[in-house]
Amino acid sequence: MPPVVTPDICDAHPEVRVLDPVFINFGGREAFSGPVRTIKCFEDNSRLKEAVAEPGEGGVLVVDAGGSLRCALLGDRLADQAARNGWAGIVLYGCVRDVDVLADVDLGIQALGVHPRRSHKHGEGQRDLTVTVAGVSLRPGDWLYADNNGIVVADARLPID
Repeated sequence: MPPVVTPDICDAHPEVRVLDPVFINFGGREAFSGPVRTIKCFEDNSRLKEAVAEPGEGGVLVVDAGGSLRCALLGDRLADQAARNGWAGIVLYGCVRDVDVLADVDLGIQALGVHPRRSHKHGEGQRDLTVTVAGVSLRPGDWLYADNNGIVVADARLPID
């Protein structure tokens, strides 16, 4: 697959949806793309833990954590597991932790910020539904492209050069 360059994608495909510029790149992959899988949860990473344990097949997990800045839903262990299981990336509308380690994990990770406290684990949350994060609605099966310039989403995989 050619490298992801979101400004070029926006120029060639004006129909893409662009997430608000609120995310910070934390992962070892600065650019990533893949089909979207979704999780909706709030301060509970149980569904995220389930998802990263499954084969990712090059997909991107989009986690609507409600924009919470009160705890981290993703740290080094879950990120490492996601990378080992073939996920291309995780876009987290919430916080991460263990950022020094995340920078070395072969996974795209974009999130709102960093928090040292871990999340709750009460088995709450939902998977594979439409979520709205940073001003954009994302559905399972949409195609996400992310790099240091931003995050864009299309209804299907784009023919990019």
